[in-house]
Amino acid sequence: MDSQTVIHNWLIDFLKTRFLKDYGEIGINPEGEDIEEFGGCYPDLILKNQGMIVAIVEVETESTINDERGAYWKKLSQLGTKLILMVPENRKAKVTGLLWQHGIMQNVSVGSYSIKISMP
Repeated sequence: MDSQTVIHNWLIDFLKTRFLKDYGEIGINPEGEDIEEFGGCYPDLILKNQGMIVAIVEVETESTINDERGAYWKKLSQLGTKLILMVPENRKAKVTGLLWQHGIMQNVSVGSYSIKISMP
């Protein structure tokens, strides 16, 4: 398992724990696993309240942000629920550009993360 996959799956677990405070049920699809389906897609997290899907979340890493993913985000944004993207802090501008390019900036919420390691 490469480092990008480890970061991706760790962030899914972290977000699941964080979102459990606000949503009654959360489905997850770690990298390479298609467990929870929504609209023919397998977003990384599916946030539910009282059986209704409230939002879906896609976690991106440095290596997954490209035009092909932009097309996938467009498909997800058309499923009728809120789409949240979690992207590396230093790639947020690139993601914003892709969202504008695909005409979905107004339909997507973008969050960011960074991993900081300070060595002595």
